[in-house]
Amino acid sequence: QVQLVESGGGLVQAGGSLRLSCAASGRTFSTGAMGWFRQAPGKEREFVAAIIWNAGITYYADSVKGRFTISRDNAKNTVYLQTNSLKPEDTALYYCARRSGPSYSSVVRTPGNYDSWGQGTQVTVSS
Repeated sequence: QVQLVESGGGLVQAGGSLRLSCAASGRTFSTGAMGWFRQAPGKEREFVAAIIWNAGITYYADSVKGRFTISRDNAKNTVYLQTNSLKPEDTALYYCARRSGPSYSSVVRTPGNYDSWGQGTQVTVSS
């Protein structure tokens, strides 16, 4: 089965940036979508961004729109999340996930619609 490994998290000051990576291994894929979710202590898992793998169409949560950018490298089977202008509210464990089926706006925003998950990478933003 597909394995997802996140990296790139860390501790930064407000206004800083991080680039998160999610590398897929075990099987290659060319359909479906890749998404980023985050979960802070005491809060529900929250949709952050998603990308339709083949088409490159992207979706963002309102809270990160204009600050975060999701992208992918087909050759490396890797998806990235460039996080800029980070705020303390962005502090969370960030997960990447893969959806294998048809994907569109409403589908990619729901965690239950993904079939593979990484273990997460921590992003901590100090004020």
